[in-house]
Amino acid sequence: MSNSVKSSNDYLQYLLKSWSAKSASELTGLNQLRASAIDSISTKRLPNKNDEEWRFTDISPLTRLTYPPSQRQSGLQLSDIEKFCLQNATNRLVFIDHHYSPDLSNIAGSQIQILGNLHSQMPSHASTIESHLGHYAKFDHDIFAALNTAFLHDGALIIVPAKTHITEPIHLLFIASQQEVSSYPRSLIISGPDSKVTFIEDYVSINQSPYITNAVTEIHLAAHAQVKHVRVQRDSKQAHHLANCAVSLADSSQYQSICVSLGARISRYNLEVQLTGENSNCTIDGLTLISGQQLSDTHTSIDHVKPNCTSHQQHKCIVDDTAHAVFNGKIKVRPQAQKTNSSQSSRNLLLSSTAKVDTKPQLEIFADDVKCAHGATVGQLDSEEIFYLESRGLSNATARNLLTYAFAADVISSIPITSLKQQLEQIVLNQTQGVS
Repeated sequence: MSNSVKSSNDYLQYLLKSWSAKSASELTGLNQLRASAIDSISTKRLPNKNDEEWRFTDISPLTRLTYPPSQRQSGLQLSDIEKFCLQNATNRLVFIDHHYSPDLSNIAGSQIQILGNLHSQMPSHASTIESHLGHYAKFDHDIFAALNTAFLHDGALIIVPAKTHITEPIHLLFIASQQEVSSYPRSLIISGPDSKVTFIEDYVSINQSPYITNAVTEIHLAAHAQVKHVRVQRDSKQAHHLANCAVSLADSSQYQSICVSLGARISRYNLEVQLTGENSNCTIDGLTLISGQQLSDTHTSIDHVKPNCTSHQQHKCIVDDTAHAVFNGKIKVRPQAQKTNSSQSSRNLLLSSTAKVDTKPQLEIFADDVKCAHGATVGQLDSEEIFYLESRGLSNATARNLLTYAFAADVISSIPITSLKQQLEQIVLNQTQGVS
């Protein structure tokens, strides 16, 4: 057995030992799901660069980080987290190191019949939850989804009843406060027929300490449902962030995703969208802004199962210093998915000669009456545009900062929550100040 495989197995065995020590009295449905995940883990190993889906992302350092699962700790006050709260999001669920914090949460919307902690809602809504939980983010082919499910306890739950339109966005705030621990945030969003909701999945840290976040989010849109999903990853730059998100769209539903990745030393985000109903639509915008020695990997899969669906995706990376960004986007059009209209764009901006981007847009088309396009660019700031701005009196640094910010602006500006948009605009501006 090679050293890398042995380290991988040792790491998984260590985590499984932690699980056995804390899983004594849980709910039957959750226990069954977790037991299945444990069985799945026992047959797997951590991926490495020999695996095609991981060849650009080396997570071998993870095997040396035997961080135990986080324990529930209180002590944070509202004043400690106010800087992360959003003025436009009255409804807020707060999780500290993946443990639900009711004292810091706020549920004000009377329109939302079910909003709260997944674990505490399980006894009264077991049937609904069990018909969705674990059905979209399948763990049989993903070791990190399996680990998250094995350690599943608390989690964000949103169930929007049929024909209900939630007017205010819902903020799911996941705060990392402990160092050298592993956390397993979980979210389940069920949007009923002809319902509408906007939610923000927000990962932040109290300090710049090392830790591991392994998150899973599942979203189901019933017929004619509309969901806007804003995801922001601004973890500590010493953290590892691994995440899976799976989305299922029924007939005539609409899913909009805006994802911004700024943090973590090493991060990996898998987004899988399956259009299982006719006339459904998804729009996916992504922005990665990294520097230093960060590595950020985004893998997306858009699966057109039924006819007359549309999908449009753009992903942008801004990479500085010796950072490394990866984008792998796959669009699959199945034989029966005629009249599909799909486009994908990957645009990447390198701010230094040592920055690196690997991008791989992919189309797999098995239908003949479709309209599909994709493209990718990797480049540096345009010297003629810099010269033009300098000729108008701007310094070289200011011109470069302005052009870098403009590159990211259209993704940020599409965020429908004003206070979050302003926070991110300031973060992007602060980071572009370092452009020389």
